[in-house]
Amino acid sequence: MTRVDYYNDPNAPKANSIAVAVSAFIQDDEGRILMIRRTDNDLYSIPGGQLELGETLAEATVREVREETGIECQVTGIIGLYSDPKHVIAYDDGEVRQEFSICFRAIASGGNLHTSSESKEAFWIDPSKLKDLVIHESIRLRLKHATEKRVSPHFT
Repeated sequence: MTRVDYYNDPNAPKANSIAVAVSAFIQDDEGRILMIRRTDNDLYSIPGGQLELGETLAEATVREVREETGIECQVTGIIGLYSDPKHVIAYDDGEVRQEFSICFRAIASGGNLHTSSESKEAFWIDPSKLKDLVIHESIRLRLKHATEKRVSPHFT
C-alpha cells in the first residue's frame, strides 16, 4: 500500500478516518538517531505505526520499532501528541486518515538492525545529517521537539 502525506495543503483530500499511531525517537550512546526509510512513501522517518487491538501504546511502540528496525527498546517518556486535522494521510485504497499520533522517547535495549517490508533502510544517523534526508514536515516537527528536550510534551 502506498501513502501520501498532506500537511497544510488546501488541495488535500478530506479525511474519512482516524486511527491511533505511535512513533519512537531513540538515540544511541553516541547521540545518533534511529531512522528508517519507509517503503510506502519512500521518505525517511522515525520508526512507528498503528496501534493494534489488545495492546497498550507502549507495547505498540516496542513492536513497531522491532518490526521496522530489529531494535528492541523501552519507552521512557512522551515527546508529543499530534492530532492536527491539517495533516492527512491518503492511502491508495481510498482511506484518508487524519493524523493522530503519539511520539515516544525510548532507549534501545538490544536487537540487531535490519529492514522489513515497511522499511527499505534502517540506520543510526548523526543529528547534524538529518538535513540531508527527505523527511516529511510532520516528522521533522517530532525530531525538533525531541531534540529540544522539552520539560512537557507537545500537543496539537
